[in-house]
Amino acid sequence: MSTAVTTYQNQYVAKKALFSFLGNTFRIFGTDGSLQFYIKQKAFKLKEEINVFGDEAQTNKRLTITARGIGDFSGAYDVVDAATGEKLGAAKRAGLKSIFRDEWTLLDNEDKEVGKVLETGGAMIVLRKFLKLIPQTYHVTIDGQLEGVIKQKFNPFQLGYDVDFTPGPGKLDPRMGVGITVLLLAIEGGKD
Repeated sequence: MSTAVTTYQNQYVAKKALFSFLGNTFRIFGTDGSLQFYIKQKAFKLKEEINVFGDEAQTNKRLTITARGIGDFSGAYDVVDAATGEKLGAAKRAGLKSIFRDEWTLLDNEDKEVGKVLETGGAMIVLRKFLKLIPQTYHVTIDGQLEGVIKQKFNPFQLGYDVDFTPGPGKLDPRMGVGITVLLLAIEGGKD
């Protein structure tokens, strides 16, 4: 039986469930292996809404991530604290630019650009588009400074990321860090 999280951390291990019925399931664990967040992405929704819970029973909703549009290739997703209703910010996919290299623009709660989530790796990025076995790495920057690194684990059967938000000066709200991780799992991970 899992217990609800009380604080956000700087490091996580995020995994997509191997098998899910009618949608995707993701779990985000602390570095000690304890469940921190449980995400169930429903299938066949016209307008994407992803709820992030602190428990598998789905009684402790922590975040809500909602698409602004329907099926928008360069869509924006609002990240909201489910307990307070506070909009934390948004992440907007870079559309056509993301065909060659995954890129997201981070917006604050007033929709002003504050940062980026950018796939790194030079020529390996292009090669990865054809050979899905090459893991991705994302750099999260705020005001041009590195705030975190999200590295895909090498596992051809299960999508997973090592998430580390300790490198930066702490300008990124840790709740937004979880939101970014969920979007990479659900949106970028869903392409493969």
